[in-house]
Amino acid sequence: MTFGATPSPSPRPPRRSRARRFVPLGVAAWMVLEIWLLTVVAGATSGLTVFLLLVAGVLAGAFVIKRAGRRAWRNLTETLQAGGDPAAPGEAAAAGGGTTLPMLGGLLLMIPGLVSDVLGLLCLFPPTGKLILRRVERLLTRPASYAPGTLGDAFQQARMHQPDGKVVQGEVIRRDDPPAPRRQDPPLTG
Repeated sequence: MTFGATPSPSPRPPRRSRARRFVPLGVAAWMVLEIWLLTVVAGATSGLTVFLLLVAGVLAGAFVIKRAGRRAWRNLTETLQAGGDPAAPGEAAAAGGGTTLPMLGGLLLMIPGLVSDVLGLLCLFPPTGKLILRRVERLLTRPASYAPGTLGDAFQQARMHQPDGKVVQGEVIRRDDPPAPRRQDPPLTG
């Protein structure tokens, strides 16, 4: 029985962004490639060689991250002692990327696998590191089309609406007195 009302169309599920659709597939393909390469190397040499490669990658990555962390800490303390703003980009960061690429390179070295090791070494090698920095900077500074409901839209709104220090009207209730003891009724007997 209808009363002349037209049925409302069923709401379409929101479109998934390309990144949300393809990043899991890319990660899965990367893991399959890493495992396949490790098995190829193990078949050509031995399992001990693969194990030693993985351990060497973890140790080299830990060393690089530790060294980059010390450099970042030293730069921060020097900036604070000189009375500079630690949030402002320093000369080291502007000249060679600071410690971001060495940290990323060390992290990639620590991830088990040969492809991640090669990518980590590319981050650590200065000419390729500068190329990577330029490419990332170009990607981050280009204007993006912000579709409603995406992560980019949230970042755009956060950038547009900066906190301005306004006071929000409200009421604060503070209890300085200790809470009253709980009332205990005598047990009912009956």
